[in-house]
Amino acid sequence: MRLLNKMIVFAAVAVGSAVTCAQAKSLVVYYSATGYTKSVANMIAAYVKGDTFELVPAVPYSSDDLDYNKSDSRVSKEHNDPNREVKLVKNSVENFNAYDTVFVAYPIWWGIAAWPVDDFVKHNDFTGKKVIPVATSFSSPLGQSGELLASMAKTGDWQKGIRFSSGVDEKTVTDWLQSLNFKQ
Repeated sequence: MRLLNKMIVFAAVAVGSAVTCAQAKSLVVYYSATGYTKSVANMIAAYVKGDTFELVPAVPYSSDDLDYNKSDSRVSKEHNDPNREVKLVKNSVENFNAYDTVFVAYPIWWGIAAWPVDDFVKHNDFTGKKVIPVATSFSSPLGQSGELLASMAKTGDWQKGIRFSSGVDEKTVTDWLQSLNFKQ
């Protein structure tokens, strides 16, 4: 049996691209303030047959908290605090080592990843994982959000991310996944 396992591994290495992302175990980690990011995360997970893990702040955000047009809203105050720290109910995933690919999905806040994502990124070791940032926003670009998360993580093979507009359709998401060689 050991010899058979070695032969299978050798065959997979020999053909290189024969082992595609579809065979890798994928996780979609996401924070969604209003539901748009959750929708995209679920589309990705369904297509790659991956698991999802929702990042839930220990102190949930209300709609008033999320009103960035008000200087006294929670997100505005947090944005202006260089020492902000948003704790999560749970910042680690059981069997995280089992995943080869991790999608990190988040809304863009002030040109960067929504800060509830920071707690997860800081508390996990992404060594040996392909990490793909996925942002949602009505109008803001992806910017340097992925690079900033990679810098914060210090480990992992962080890929170029993508930004989807809020309300993106499933075909756009699956076309992007296909462009990354994910197969259904």
